[in-house]
Amino acid sequence: MGPTVRTFIYLSIGAIIQGLGMGLFLFPHHIPSGGAAGIAILNEYFWNVPHGWTLWLVNVPLLFAAVKYLGAASAGKTIFSVTVTSLTVDLIGLLLPRAISIPWIDLVFGAFLFGIGVGILFKNGASSGGMAILAQIFANVFKRAPGQMMFWINGVIFFLTAFVIGWWIFLFAICTQWLGTQVLDRVYNGKITFVKLRKALHI
Repeated sequence: MGPTVRTFIYLSIGAIIQGLGMGLFLFPHHIPSGGAAGIAILNEYFWNVPHGWTLWLVNVPLLFAAVKYLGAASAGKTIFSVTVTSLTVDLIGLLLPRAISIPWIDLVFGAFLFGIGVGILFKNGASSGGMAILAQIFANVFKRAPGQMMFWINGVIFFLTAFVIGWWIFLFAICTQWLGTQVLDRVYNGKITFVKLRKALHI
């Protein structure tokens, strides 16, 4: 198996894990995992636009920035990852439109999966799309952890989403971001790997 094929397998895994976290656990409670997800929730709330469509369309202008600052290869990987994530989210929305459990429980599972998925994407030269593109750019420029950058960038959209739907959304979104970015940075820095997860779960 060549390195390119291996990379796209990892990208597919990361994108699907991210999509599972969002589609199964976060979106049913209107909890945004990030800025683009917040916009997707608002579009679905006002105009009944599927989350996956918005996630994909929001990334188009940002991908121009990704080409300039991150390179064409990273932008191509990001387009692939965003497409897989969007398809995963929409498929879950069709098969399982209702929430699995209460918000706080789903928040933990959703944030954990989201962080793992985005961490895998970052490690393989892609972005999860949306505000994560800006986070990766700023992380490269300022030499900071990408999770920290993404946490602060998404704050404004969280305020807007909370203002429209309910202020409890802001608390859920911040908690999701904090937990998700903690997991993201540990995956990105190699502190969480598939081997370590298998050992921890005794698989």
